[in-house]
Amino acid sequence: MAKWADYLISAVRYNVQHTHIVTVRRHLDNGDSVANPNIVNRNIVANDLKTGKSYKTIYKNNEGKWKPGEDVRLIGNTGFITTDPNSISRDNLGNLPEF
Repeated sequence: MAKWADYLISAVRYNVQHTHIVTVRRHLDNGDSVANPNIVNRNIVANDLKTGKSYKTIYKNNEGKWKPGEDVRLIGNTGFITTDPNSISRDNLGNLPEF
């Protein structure tokens, strides 16, 4: 399997207002496999994105295999982390499961 990104996100936890990410389940993309997850906070993801690290969401298919989702971006002037850079003022990682 080709490497999808530096890091992969399989689940997200938002704050009570659902406007900001609190933590994510982050996996290292080994190229030929997806590593076990670590729970990291929003600041780590934002700092990684600022320094050029790439992130993508991932999902398990019906056979239990990981499939790539969307690229994760940091919106420069707002600081929001999103897969859908639109005018909504909040973090948004699409349909990832929440934990």
